[in-house]
Amino acid sequence: MTIRVVIADDDALLRAGVAVVLGCEPDIEVVGEAGDGIAAVELCRAVAPDVALVDVRMPGIDGVEATSRIVTAGLATRVLVLTTFHHDEYVWGALRTGAAGFLLKRASPERLVDAVRSVAAGEAALDPAVTRDLVGRLLGTGTPPPRADPDDPRLAALTGRERQVLRQAAEGRSNAQIAALLVIAESTVKTHMKRILAKIDARDRAQAVAIAYQSGLMASGPGDAEGR
Repeated sequence: MTIRVVIADDDALLRAGVAVVLGCEPDIEVVGEAGDGIAAVELCRAVAPDVALVDVRMPGIDGVEATSRIVTAGLATRVLVLTTFHHDEYVWGALRTGAAGFLLKRASPERLVDAVRSVAAGEAALDPAVTRDLVGRLLGTGTPPPRADPDDPRLAALTGRERQVLRQAAEGRSNAQIAALLVIAESTVKTHMKRILAKIDARDRAQAVAIAYQSGLMASGPGDAEGR
């Protein structure tokens, strides 16, 4: 199955470079390019790609608003946000509006291809460097970070193992990496993630990650996530 991709960025040279990288892959096809946010939304509505690579800072409307419009249009398109800096203030907003992940523009070609495939497969592509910075911003308020609340309705139904899996996903690890770390099968990780999404009422993996941070799960000690 071919993964159909749209690239939205106001930098024509970057679009061309990304198109070349993705176009070399036998299972990926670039079906369109856009130079601003409004054009990106219109293009996605017209061609309904599997994945839209969307820059956070574009003319017209920014990547956050573009992501919101693509998601609310009812398309099957999943949005992968591209950002230049770790601390881009738009990234968290994009996640909250439905982005499936975010990636630094300086990522290697291999990382870009992997991210597109992960997002197309229903996983989240979360650049660890951006994730760490977001955590620092969310928790760097001068007050102690929130502790995981076992009574939080978004966490209460999770088993110990499911909390472990969610923590690892929130740190930007793929299903394969989580499986290796927890010494379980990758299919088992996928099963855990499906159950996690259902239990915490998250639309996708990226929203589950947001909930992990908002609930205080990521601030809990290692022991808080033990068990099966």
